[in-house]
Amino acid sequence: MNLDLVLLSGAYAVSRLKPGSPAPAWAGAGDFVSITLTPSETSVVCLEDRVPKDVPSEKGFRALKVQGPLEFSLVGVLESMIGPLAEERISVLAMSTFDTDYLLVREDALARAVEIFIRNGHNIILPEDK
Repeated sequence: MNLDLVLLSGAYAVSRLKPGSPAPAWAGAGDFVSITLTPSETSVVCLEDRVPKDVPSEKGFRALKVQGPLEFSLVGVLESMIGPLAEERISVLAMSTFDTDYLLVREDALARAVEIFIRNGHNIILPEDK
């Protein structure tokens, strides 16, 4: 499966808030914001410069978006990206929306990840190419 992957602008952070916390206004808007509520936490993925200093966070991620929309009947979209990265020991965080999938990769592993994606038939669309 060959995919078009759009590299989003900016560095992202994954933050953890207390269980039951509402969606924070500081997460803002932009190319990608994800807020996940579970009984044990509220997780926020957003541009890292939007995260207050006192919020527990992992920073230094870059985000790639699968050019969509994708049909729900498609099988193997995430595996076609994650499998080759796992073989090279590159950690990822994957998220899905109604229309598409997103992958977060540590900024220091981005160049290697892009090489792997290209080697596996995926096309990378850089932010200025949008």
